[in-house]
Amino acid sequence: MLGSPNALLWRGILAVAFGVVSLVWPGITVGAFVYLFAFYAFFAAANDAVRAFSGNRAGPVFGWLLLALLSAVGGAAAILWPGITALALTLWVAAWALVTGAVEIGMASQEGESAGERAMFMLTGLVSVALAFALFVRPDVGAVSLATVFGLFSLMYGTSGIVLSLHLRHRAA
Repeated sequence: MLGSPNALLWRGILAVAFGVVSLVWPGITVGAFVYLFAFYAFFAAANDAVRAFSGNRAGPVFGWLLLALLSAVGGAAAILWPGITALALTLWVAAWALVTGAVEIGMASQEGESAGERAMFMLTGLVSVALAFALFVRPDVGAVSLATVFGLFSLMYGTSGIVLSLHLRHRAA
C-alpha cells in the first residue's frame, strides 16, 4: 500500500504551496534557503556545544566542540558568502532529486498498484531525475533559476500527490 491518502494529500498541498511561493518570489526563496541553513547550522553548533559539557566523561568533549566549531563556521560562511552557499544548496537539491527520482521510478514497478499509480510514480521520478540532471550539468544557471525550476517541479509533484490521494480515496470507497 502506498500510505495514507491524507498524508499524500497534505504532502501534495504543501508542495503546491511551496511551488507557488518559489515561482512568485524566487529571490526570496533562495535567500530563505540560505538563511534557514545558517540558522540550522548555528542551532546545531549551540546544541553540540551544550552536549560537549553535559556528559559524565571527558573524552567526547573535544569531538562535540569540534562539531560545534564546524557548524558555527558553516553558519557564518552561509551569511558571509550567500552565493557559494546557494551553489552548494543547488548541488544538494540535485543530489536529493536524483535519489528521490530513482526511488520513485523503482516504486513504479511495484506489484499491486494500478497502472495509473505506477504511471504517476514513473512521471514524478522521471521529472525528479531530469531536474537533477539539469542542476548537475549547469549549476551555474543560478540559484534563482533553481527556485523557479524547483517551484515548477513542486507544482507538478504536489499536483500528482493530490491526484494520487484522490485516486486512493476513490478506490477505498
